[in-house]
Amino acid sequence: MKRLKVLLRLSEENEILVGEIAEKDHKVFFQYDTGFLTKPFWLSPYKLPLRSDLFEHRDLDFGPLFGLFDDSLPDGWGLMLMDRYLRGHGFAIERLSVLDRLSFLGPNTMGALTYRPAMDFKTDNRVEFDLYNLYVLSQEVITGKTQVVLDELMKAGGSPGGARPKVLVGILDDKLISGEGILPEGYSHWIVKFTAGNDFADSGPVEYAYSQMARDCGIVLPEARLFSSRQGQRFFGVKRFDREGNKRYHVHTFGNLIHSNFRIPSCDYELFFRIINDLTKNQQDLVNGFRQMIFNVTANNRDDHVKNFAFIMNHEGEWALAPAYDLTFFPGPGGEHSMTINGEGKTPSKANIVRLGEKSGFKQKDTLLMLDEIAQIVSGWPAYAERAGVSKKTTSTIHKKIQSNISYL
Repeated sequence: MKRLKVLLRLSEENEILVGEIAEKDHKVFFQYDTGFLTKPFWLSPYKLPLRSDLFEHRDLDFGPLFGLFDDSLPDGWGLMLMDRYLRGHGFAIERLSVLDRLSFLGPNTMGALTYRPAMDFKTDNRVEFDLYNLYVLSQEVITGKTQVVLDELMKAGGSPGGARPKVLVGILDDKLISGEGILPEGYSHWIVKFTAGNDFADSGPVEYAYSQMARDCGIVLPEARLFSSRQGQRFFGVKRFDREGNKRYHVHTFGNLIHSNFRIPSCDYELFFRIINDLTKNQQDLVNGFRQMIFNVTANNRDDHVKNFAFIMNHEGEWALAPAYDLTFFPGPGGEHSMTINGEGKTPSKANIVRLGEKSGFKQKDTLLMLDEIAQIVSGWPAYAERAGVSKKTTSTIHKKIQSNISYL
């Protein structure tokens, strides 16, 4: 039987034993530590409520692991890096379990959950590096030009989720170091994204323009900026909301909170709003979530799957809707939204949005006001694009789709 201790690391000095996760005969179990049962931290209230029971993970249609711990694992880009890196160090990837992968990450996870014992890969995260070099390395990995994942890229890019290549960095003025662990005094935690094969060539400026447009729509986002390389590339970067200095915050994605597989679109925004009401009990969080949905519809962000929304817990155990992330132009699976709007994914209408607003407690006049405000702001896309340095071709492509969306709203 493989076993790992699960810890909640709120800061360097404050680490709390949560419980133990174990694997035997391809079955995964979890049990809270008795001392943790007295704490106010309901880390995953729907699937792992605070009880002394031995929980067995049986929701295999969702995935091989409880959603609470799956949020610690990367997918897409980070998973590919992990596989290639471990293979290069002599591991048989096909024999690795989900607990092995959690052990590999150890303390270097997103959010506040960490795992012990951790595999011991000693590297120095305080060495400065160049974003362009990491970008070149990432493109070589994506295109198959190399199967070798260097320590530098693994340290910076091995834990974030999502399909696009990205790295965790610590930033102090113009200095950049790997940002997955504890940072020296004065540095802050950021994520920087690179382009993937199916992205716009200027995907960094596009996402930056979207972040500024969404902020003007009243959507709460982390601080964002464009990072420029000496070679002329511009990469989108966003400050991490799961870190404040070296304090850590527990984050649970919406999909993993309810055990909904993000790879299989099957959820409606209605359930998302119900969970916001139940978990945060905060009307402003509900308004923020609703505005984000309207923005996604008008601005054609159809990559609105259940892991692209999250909840964050403070150090008193209180939940809130996390700041928005991954807001950019995206055509979606089959041209549809990943989450439906009152049952409609292809061409959600004003009637769909109004009806969903009524189900979620919004008066029709308030929904229409939000819709009109956001549509007016998003219709100004060309100005946001110009300020961010988006090419005319990309600006035009996106603008045509935005105009089409607004026309049927």
